[in-house]
Amino acid sequence: MPPRLLLYTCTADYRHDSIPDAVAAVRALGRFAVEHTEDPADLERPLDGFAAVVFLSTSGDVLTPAGRRRLERYVGSGGGFAGVHAAACTEYGWPYYGELLGARFTRHPAHQPGRVLVADPAHPATRRLPAVWEFTDEWYDFDRVPGGAHRVLLRADETSYDGGGMGADHPLAWYRARGPEGGRVFYTALGHSCDAYRDPAFLAHLNGGLTWAAGLAE
Repeated sequence: MPPRLLLYTCTADYRHDSIPDAVAAVRALGRFAVEHTEDPADLERPLDGFAAVVFLSTSGDVLTPAGRRRLERYVGSGGGFAGVHAAACTEYGWPYYGELLGARFTRHPAHQPGRVLVADPAHPATRRLPAVWEFTDEWYDFDRVPGGAHRVLLRADETSYDGGGMGADHPLAWYRARGPEGGRVFYTALGHSCDAYRDPAFLAHLNGGLTWAAGLAE
């Protein structure tokens, strides 16, 4: 039986039209038995049977206090976690979540073409990407560059689009390896539009990141 993935797309703020396409794309990867939910109660139950929990374009406060405790316990005991796009716009009032993810969304310019730069070509989330990758997205800005145990995988080339606000060191995707802080963590800011979930390069990036977070690739 393939490893189980809990895919969570609950929204309490902005809701992306791309969520149905994103869920279908994750299912179509074929690596996981995907359980999709938007019910916060599903995060209150034991999560140990899942290889990873994925917050995909969640927004706002989407967890109950019991769900927060359950997720923290799951990751702290070695469970994998992945965030996609608006996962960085989630649970602003919960400090643990910000530390888990590594950075929080602050703003974005208009949805437009730009260039993605691969910072670490050795990771499963980047191995199949060109060193410079043309893509169209919202080019999220963050409150910080992820530090500590987090390592940047992709950066935005702010010279390739209008409205960037972080300068040359503008992270777009990163990871945290399993260690004393808990389980593996992967985050990508990409994935705003429906078209993203039909883009072969983005799907390779997403597949590699989720596979790694679930402990299926090193």
